[in-house]
Amino acid sequence: MTSNPKYIFVTGGVTSSLGKGIIAASLAKLLQAQGYRTTIQKLDPYINIDPGTLNPYEHGECYVTDDGAETDLDLGHYERFLNVPTSQANNVTTGRIYQSVIDKERRGEFLGKTVQVIPHITDEIKNRIQILGNSGDYDIVITEIGGTVGDIESLPYVEAVRQLEWDLGEGNTCVIHLTLVPYLSAAGELKTKPTQHSVKTLMESGVQADILVCRTEHELSHGIKNKLARFCNVKEEAVIQSIDASTIYDVPNLMLDEGLDKVVLKKLKLKSNPPDLSQWNTFVKRHKNPKSEVTVGLIGKYVELQDSYKSILEAFIHAGAENEVKVKVESIHSEFLSPNDVEDKLGHLNGVLVAPGFGERGIEGKIDAVRYVREKNIPFLGICLGMQMAVIEYSRNVLGLTDANSTEMNENTSHPVIDLMESQKDVINKGGTMRLGSWDCKLESDSLAYESYGHTKIKERHRHRYEFNNDYKSQIEDAGLKATGLNPDTGLVEIVEIPTHNWFVGVQYHPEYKSTVANPHPLFVSFVSAALDYKTKQ
Repeated sequence: MTSNPKYIFVTGGVTSSLGKGIIAASLAKLLQAQGYRTTIQKLDPYINIDPGTLNPYEHGECYVTDDGAETDLDLGHYERFLNVPTSQANNVTTGRIYQSVIDKERRGEFLGKTVQVIPHITDEIKNRIQILGNSGDYDIVITEIGGTVGDIESLPYVEAVRQLEWDLGEGNTCVIHLTLVPYLSAAGELKTKPTQHSVKTLMESGVQADILVCRTEHELSHGIKNKLARFCNVKEEAVIQSIDASTIYDVPNLMLDEGLDKVVLKKLKLKSNPPDLSQWNTFVKRHKNPKSEVTVGLIGKYVELQDSYKSILEAFIHAGAENEVKVKVESIHSEFLSPNDVEDKLGHLNGVLVAPGFGERGIEGKIDAVRYVREKNIPFLGICLGMQMAVIEYSRNVLGLTDANSTEMNENTSHPVIDLMESQKDVINKGGTMRLGSWDCKLESDSLAYESYGHTKIKERHRHRYEFNNDYKSQIEDAGLKATGLNPDTGLVEIVEIPTHNWFVGVQYHPEYKSTVANPHPLFVSFVSAALDYKTKQ
């Protein structure tokens, strides 16, 4: 433990999508494995208040924390690597910064002063950066700054970093700059100019990079590292190679080999210890050396962009390693699924997951998928909207309520088996007003859910407006679809199962958000195990 918190800032070079989140999470893992209480936060330069109202095609999935914050998907990486919950304080957008400053101005807190980017916006950014450090819960706070250096929208964040370096003094801060060292195949050489220009752009804002992490497809020679060190004014040991990896879970070990943790701790004047990565490496070994393989269909409406279902895909990796199985995920677009081709697209699968989502597009394809796997006894997991589609499918095809639907899709349905929550009916503003965050659930002891979790009381994260309509509960249960998990306070249905089916579970919450390397989610572990059993028996 340190006497005062230390701050690490991760900035990005003049090309985007370099993997700042994975580098930040990997460094945090190495520091955590040496006994330092470490957390990571993401500062996003867009003006939306949070990603909750963004289309998944725009920004990938929206990740939800225990305290109900709708955040950037990088927070999912932070939790999966560190096994430490994040919160509202771990993700801040420009929209939230400006909203806070404007609210203060309206309340008269600036005493009539002219409100400006400096000092008012930068002060707000500095306060947000230090909230986690001032909590007393952490020794080291890593702050990932979204966007790229030189963007007009990132300038206030870089200026806040410059001020904080001055405020906190030598040995309390460290700036890591992530850049690209491209390989020109025609010339057969790596080029350092983009990194030099990127560092120069950062210096124009008054910030000197302490460490360069260089994304590259080829090994950086001693000569290139020396050249970068000289031109970018850093020590050669602080030029870190980040070469392409077969899996993101290799990156902590790659950074360990490069000595990133040692250089950072030296800069922060902290002791470096050999990190304990035994549990991590056991996972990586199992992940890379599966004993068998299963194929699972992911039925969704945003499948063109894999980041839309990032947490689900990672949860399959965790559950696969736990079962020593490679989970091959086939993405299937629900909009192009129909009764005519459902067998062709799903018949060869060992399991099917119907994904979360919003809106009417593609839901009939999801319902067709649920019917097929229910009738063919293929293991099924429905998440959020996926669970709701299972309820609608069962109501239509088993109960005979042919018009059964969700009022989200058809306000005038005569059988609203899924309906808007009572508390949502007067909501006008859509941002941040859903049922969000961690909620209790009590499980029936005679259920697949209990078999998976091993206890009757659980807490899971939610993100939805519509719920199972309890007016139909007894009718649906009498027909064989059982509600095996309920919220103890509201009586709302959280889990449905078909006891006579091979493995059929629908959950109103998002189990994927809580799956980590250290704690693979029990439902995913059980689902993958069921898919393996199904394949073995075929």
